[in-house]
Amino acid sequence: MSNQDAVTVQHQASQHRFVVITQSVEAVLEYHLDGQNIDFSRTFVPPALRGQGIAEKLVRTGLTWAKTEKLNISASCSYVAKFLR
Repeated sequence: MSNQDAVTVQHQASQHRFVVITQSVEAVLEYHLDGQNIDFSRTFVPPALRGQGIAEKLVRTGLTWAKTEKLNISASCSYVAKFLR
């Protein structure tokens, strides 16, 4: 099993973010929600967790949730924007 498969993404809706907590540090995907419009604004993975596919898993989880909720998706975060092309 790869590290990416082993991580669990949590949706912290009250804080408008998806998060992976591992090794006592957090990787996050933050968003702004305005009615039916969602803007994924920031992705951050601490240096200790980089190169493990965690950012991709955060983004794919967030996009899947937004599509399930039938939200209009945009991304001011350049990393997330790559997944929308």
